[in-house]
Amino acid sequence: MKLATYKDGSRDGQLVVVSRDLSTAHYATGIAMRMQQVLDDWSFLSHQLQDLYQTLNSGKARHAFPFDPTMCMAPLPRAYQWADGSAYLNHVELVRKARNSEVPASFYTDPLMYQGGSDDFIGPRDDVVVPSEEFGIDFEAEIAVVTADVPMGSSPEQALDGIRLVMLVNDVSLRNLIPAELAKGFGFFQSKPATAFSPVAVTLDELVFNGDSAWDHGRVNLTLQSTWNGRTVGLCEAGPEMTFHFGQLIAHICKTRNVRAGSIVGSGTVSNKSVEVDGRPQWPRGYSCIAEKRCIETILDGQPSTPFMKFGDTIRIEMKGKDGQSLFGAIDQKIAPQP
Repeated sequence: MKLATYKDGSRDGQLVVVSRDLSTAHYATGIAMRMQQVLDDWSFLSHQLQDLYQTLNSGKARHAFPFDPTMCMAPLPRAYQWADGSAYLNHVELVRKARNSEVPASFYTDPLMYQGGSDDFIGPRDDVVVPSEEFGIDFEAEIAVVTADVPMGSSPEQALDGIRLVMLVNDVSLRNLIPAELAKGFGFFQSKPATAFSPVAVTLDELVFNGDSAWDHGRVNLTLQSTWNGRTVGLCEAGPEMTFHFGQLIAHICKTRNVRAGSIVGSGTVSNKSVEVDGRPQWPRGYSCIAEKRCIETILDGQPSTPFMKFGDTIRIEMKGKDGQSLFGAIDQKIAPQP
């Protein structure tokens, strides 16, 4: 099924069930008012939501209405935890190569992860508000999962069983603030403003198309498309080059703590390796963040030439299923100055 949260003036919005083709929706009133309620009591409430979803898809829902992504908050407007990994080691390798430094050996066996702000997510069509262009505004196209309770000490296989929903992410980064923050040794904070998520979050069965599943042991074998100012800059394959699958990312958190229902775990920037063309590396799949493009330029030309985002720029992030239809709806945002 596909779930979204509509704006209603409250902090947590109102839960809606969305049809498979994203054309219609229905309030989940009478089942659950908020997404977190469902995650807290999944075994009971999800079956009722599934029944409503099937009725909606059949065209028989009595109070259906046209689905409007501009009305959406993040599917989970605020979460108990937002932990973002760096599961695509190609992204890390490019950054390190551009700096003429090696990737530490531990990065290939132990996931890199940071804990982001989960108190103030933004909707898929909300502006990305930034105080200054000088901060180095960048988008990051990613995938995330929402978990059930996953106990401390869970294995990657056990952690996979704790995945409830999948959605897309724009993990906005302020690149020019990052170096000073990392130099302090405590990781990202000011350099990571509010994160945006796709209009809908979907259950794993929505990744099956005519018996062919795009969900492959914790990876999503589909193409993630990034469109910057109307120009497609990334058509990155999300599955094959994901070094750590979502079960491994969740298990990494579970090494020392319980993961509670409603935690969000991100993949990090989706990234694909280069191919050799006439003895020179090329990246035909493009990029899912500007920083990676600038690293590629530095490797090839000695310096970056692509600027970061400006006020008025737009970014659209979308993933289509094997049927060619939008799976999560699109994140479609504009960069705006702080009022």
